[in-house]
Amino acid sequence: MNLKRRISAILVIAVMAGGLFGAGKAGLLKISPAEEAQKSEESLFGHKDTVYLWYTDEALTDYLNSVAVSYNETKKDVRVIPVYTSGLEYLETINQASLQSESVPDLYIIGNDSLEKAYLAGLASEIKEPKNVPNMRDISEYFPDASIRAVTYHEKQIGYPFYFETSSFLYNKTYLEDWAKAQIEAEADAAEGEAAQEEADNGGEPSQDETDDSGKAAQEEADNRSETQQEETADNSEAIAAKMEEALPKTIDDILSFADMYDAPEQVEAVFKWDVSDIFYNYFFVGNYIDVGGRNGDDEESINIYNESAIRCMRVYQNLNQFFSIDTAEISYDDVLQDFIDGKIVYTVATTDALTKVEEAKKNGEFHYEYGTSVLPDVSEVLLSQSLSVTQTIVVNGYSEHKEVANDFAVYLTCFNSDTLYDRTGKVPALKGVAITNPNADAFIQEYVKSVPIPKMIETSNYWVELEIAFSQIWDGNDVNQDLKALSEKIKGQIAGEAYTEEYIDVPEEVEVSEEASEEILEENTSEETE
Repeated sequence: MNLKRRISAILVIAVMAGGLFGAGKAGLLKISPAEEAQKSEESLFGHKDTVYLWYTDEALTDYLNSVAVSYNETKKDVRVIPVYTSGLEYLETINQASLQSESVPDLYIIGNDSLEKAYLAGLASEIKEPKNVPNMRDISEYFPDASIRAVTYHEKQIGYPFYFETSSFLYNKTYLEDWAKAQIEAEADAAEGEAAQEEADNGGEPSQDETDDSGKAAQEEADNRSETQQEETADNSEAIAAKMEEALPKTIDDILSFADMYDAPEQVEAVFKWDVSDIFYNYFFVGNYIDVGGRNGDDEESINIYNESAIRCMRVYQNLNQFFSIDTAEISYDDVLQDFIDGKIVYTVATTDALTKVEEAKKNGEFHYEYGTSVLPDVSEVLLSQSLSVTQTIVVNGYSEHKEVANDFAVYLTCFNSDTLYDRTGKVPALKGVAITNPNADAFIQEYVKSVPIPKMIETSNYWVELEIAFSQIWDGNDVNQDLKALSEKIKGQIAGEAYTEEYIDVPEEVEVSEEASEEILEENTSEETE
């Protein structure tokens, strides 16, 4: 995912919102290719209620068409037509079509970060769970809490979660397996050496009785070897798996410890490398301690950027530059992922798109390894990590004349037809309990469940640009305390409409966290997760 493109789109929409969303139905609108397609379809199916679903990702085309056909077969008096349209100024285009065109997009797919803009423009309706759908339960039972928070705006659910994007830990499984085998072999050699030394220390040559007993034992061992060989193989496999598990970091310090002892193959250029220029891959360092928008990302009063825990997390982040020298001006996510595919990296931070890209590389013979995923490591034993997530949402247009049918199809699409979404599109569904054929998707699902949904507030649209700048400057050596303080003052000031000054928080560079303080932090984190 490229969050920079998303941020740019949000800012354009936010700037234009005042004039754009106040427009009336007067005026002429040039017919777009999407509308031409709609009119063509309408001429064929004019005798039915025609509902248009707009989307911007071409990877969804075949899947959406398939689900629409399935729905059309069950609802003989309804025709659902998916319409692909450009993502450039997407919400503006939806607004224009809704106000000035006869072909209104009845529902559309959009990121949850745009829901406030959509709702305030009248382009999003509060969802209504259909009563005529068999076995329909409360919508919150279908999706994890992160999904519900993502689509909730001022206590109203204004969309159906469809699929998500978040970050997780990606690693070269082949490298870790080779390392585990080498470690086990080294440990066995060391044990044999110790045994030989102990025998030598205990007297040297064995007695005749010991020699006879040794011969009998050798014969018994030979007789039983075939029976124990499979057990030894199984034990060795378990030992390798256990040793590989040790190499999966639980904290950032674990990454540094592994890097320090790892005898890397010649082709490996970095043990750990990730895109430090994109906030989406950095956010997990502070995600558990920075709050913008509260639980549902819609509360202007809930802004907490400058605090002791965030400062300590960012200092850990900054110190990594000593071990993993990465140029913020040169790095990109695509390059990092390609380096991983080329076998140049052991660990990285990736988004769900990496699954299909790595699988495609394996299929084409470009990736010669096995790989795995796990949840992101915590910042330390007491400072927990939490990743950022974006939930793509099905929204019922407030200007639609077919809201009930549009809402019904949204339920059909998101709650009952997500089983093949990943296989056909590479998108991981937000729906609970969907069996994904690629087991490496599990780590992303785990991260999503505990993730921070990207906020919806228009007033803080520039926050992501500013936070990304702060991360880059801190990585390059800026004072963590001062940069977080300045960022907090800027965001709070623009919301308040006047200058805001934070009280300085004195956090020593080498802070020792007491056992009592650690317990308080962990207790706070547990209570937040429970809420």
